[in-house]
Amino acid sequence: MPPGRHQVMNDDEFWAFCARDRKRRVERRASGEIFFTANPGLETSYRSAVLGAQLDAWSKMDGRGYAFAAYAGYFLPDGAALAPYASWVLKSRVERLTRKQKRQFAPLCPDFVVELTSPADPVETMQAKMREWMENGASLSWLIDADNRTVYVYRPGQDPEELAGVDHVDGEGPVAGFRLELTDIWEGL
Repeated sequence: MPPGRHQVMNDDEFWAFCARDRKRRVERRASGEIFFTANPGLETSYRSAVLGAQLDAWSKMDGRGYAFAAYAGYFLPDGAALAPYASWVLKSRVERLTRKQKRQFAPLCPDFVVELTSPADPVETMQAKMREWMENGASLSWLIDADNRTVYVYRPGQDPEELAGVDHVDGEGPVAGFRLELTDIWEGL
């Protein structure tokens, strides 16, 4: 293959590639470019666990959908393959998936996505990823920049709303009724 060119993997090939090396975070851009991200570190992992626990508890109580932990992967309509820190999908959408699709990256965009910044994922990089989620059909997305105690709220067709110094953020749209308490996320380790 000529220098500077890369082979584009289809979804099955990409999944097999990811499955061979579970120690790395691997995603694919819509262009087919494969990129690796360093693991986020202990503090971001802690923040992710706090976030995931709250979303999961609310989701079980609410009953309309399923919460997914960090790195559940999705094959998006534009060809990208991304994995957020937390996500939520309506039950009816998950139930339409085949068993194989449930065991790999799901061929859909989550209804709700939450991403965290980390030393491996600076805010500028994550803001671009948030736009990608929204362009592929997410109904609501939050980007949490814990070091700066800021949440960016993304809604379809709007500029992100910046919430600085808040102690919680309330869900709306697909996750109306969810309230993410931010104290432990802000404090970190």
